[in-house]
Amino acid sequence: MVDAESFTRIALALPDATSAPHFDRTAFKVKRTFATLAADALSANLKLTPDEQEFKCQLAPDLFEAIPNGWGRQGWTTMSLAKATEEDVAAALAMAHVHAVGKARKS
Repeated sequence: MVDAESFTRIALALPDATSAPHFDRTAFKVKRTFATLAADALSANLKLTPDEQEFKCQLAPDLFEAIPNGWGRQGWTTMSLAKATEEDVAAALAMAHVHAVGKARKS
């Protein structure tokens, strides 16, 4: 099981990541939010692409579930931290972080 402290440490180790309160959650962002941690630290929401979401949910249905609304159709995915390892969290956060960074601007 991954706790809130470990999740936060892994998220903030990503390049330029910061955290801030977001309603009853903690948001992790670069240019855009890529993850939020629930106040009870039992789950986190990650911004994946719909294809990545489908892959993660099929690969590990005990860890990943699409959020059942419009946010979920955009790729937002809930990760249960109860059975997650630090490696699971690091891989999922890295995947979500890429989308928050955005594309490099042309000079």
